[in-house]
Formats: sequence, C-alpha cells, structure tokens
Amino acid sequence: MKSMTGYGSATTALGPRTLTVQVSSVNRKTLDLTVSLPDEWESLEPAIGTAVRSYATRGKVHVNIELTGRTGASEFAWDDDAIAEVLDRLGDLAAKRGLTFTPTPELLWQVANAQRTQAELPDADTARPVVLETLDAALRAFAAMRAKEGEALLVDFLARTETLRRHAEVVATRAPQVAPAYREQLMKRLREAGLELDIDDERVLKEVALFADRCDLSEEITRFRSHLEQFVTLLKSNGEIGRKADFILQEIGREVNTTGAKANDLAISKHIIELKNELERIREQIANVE
Repeated sequence: MKSMTGYGSATTALGPRTLTVQVSSVNRKTLDLTVSLPDEWESLEPAIGTAVRSYATRGKVHVNIELTGRTGASEFAWDDDAIAEVLDRLGDLAAKRGLTFTPTPELLWQVANAQRTQAELPDADTARPVVLETLDAALRAFAAMRAKEGEALLVDFLARTETLRRHAEVVATRAPQVAPAYREQLMKRLREAGLELDIDDERVLKEVALFADRCDLSEEITRFRSHLEQFVTLLKSNGEIGRKADFILQEIGREVNTTGAKANDLAISKHIIELKNELERIREQIANVE
C-alpha cells in the first residue's frame, strides 16, 4: 500500500553548478502532473512524465528542477562587439553636438553591464542523462516515503476492519432474536388491549411471519462479510488500491444502511451507528491511498 502524500529530493553537480530535483505529491483521484524546469529544457518534459508514471498512478505530483550556483568567471559573458558599438554611437552623437566624448570608468561599467549576457545552460540533450538520473534518485526517495506512510495506513485500516467485523458479528448474533422478541411484544400488547389470542392463532402467526421476513438480515450479513473480506484482501495486495477500495466501501455502506433499515431493533441500531461511524473514518483515510 502506498500513500498519495510524499516528498523526495536529490542533488548532483552539473558542470560547476548544482542540479536539484524535488518531487512532491498530495491527494488527487487521478494523476495530475506538473513540471517546473528551465525553459531551455522544456523538451525533457515527456521523459520526466514517463519516469514519474513508473512510480505514481494517482495524486497531484509536482516536479521542480532547478540549476543553482555560479559558474565563476564565466558566469557572465561580455559582448565586446556590442560594447564597442554602443561607445562608437555615443562618440558619434557627442561629435555631432560638438562635444568631447571621453568614456569614464563608471560609463564603461554601465555600458558593459547592460550588454552582458548570462552564460547559457547546457542544452537539453547534454543535460538529459544527468537530469533523468537525478530525477530517478528523487523519485526513489519519494516512493520510499509514500510506502512508509502506506504501511502506517495499512495497520490502521486492518484495525478498523476488525472493529467493523466485531460489530457485524454482534448484529448477526442478535438478528435471529428479533422476530421472537417481536412476537412476545405483540402478544403483550394484545393482552394489554384485552384481546386474548392464542400464540398459534393464524392471524398472529401471519403477522409474525411477515415481520420475520421483513427483518431477515441473513443476505445483508452474508454480503457484508464477503465485501469485508474482499476489502482486507485488497488492502494487502500490490498495485493501485484506492479506486477499488472506494467501490468496495460503497458496497459495504449499502449493506449497513439496508441492515439498519430492516432491523427494527434498538440493540442492532446502536451497532449500525458504530458501523457507519467507522466506515466514514475509513473513507476519509482511503482518500490518502494510491
């Protein structure tokens, strides 16, 4: 089991600079991938997407790739021709106006600074192997964190499914007692009303039989047990769990609701409330599972 929440990062040297790759994710029903990287490396996005999809199938995943640090003396390249052209034009302008043009150190710095260009990044093809290798290291750390959180979620889910099972078994034990209890209550009300009917009276038997049929929970309990076993098996399986778990939990919830509607018994209703509360807690947590 994997959590959809995770983070991983990796750094490496790329020339004199430092390449940093960070991968993070939060919950999302589908895989929603965003990539932030230098414009010059935009062509690497398809390869980055393929790499991410080998580690994640759901979640809002963001990959941030940046190059930091200075390249020293070559960090900025001076464009001597451009600087000379600006100075020549300034000299020509001064001559036309009858002025003497003598560049000062401050002016030279301003012109040179305005004309300098930042050293170019390595092209995408050159950077590709280093970027993808660093990305893979970040993804491994990212996957490890998701797996660790998934283990904690699994322990919690298994404990909660045992709680579901205990309440369901109490309901299963109580269910056969509901019809006889109703028969006793019916006879008591009849006596209190002054109607002395025999327990074997056809009308009493028909009423009790109809009630017993309406509140029969055997099918619901059987389906509940089956769905719960499927859910536990799914939790312990490999691969994507979230979507299938959502579906099974819906089916379990349907059986719980039907049981509560049919039971017509206060003792069972109390356990139905506990079952619904526990199911809601599981649904909230399953949203964190890939």
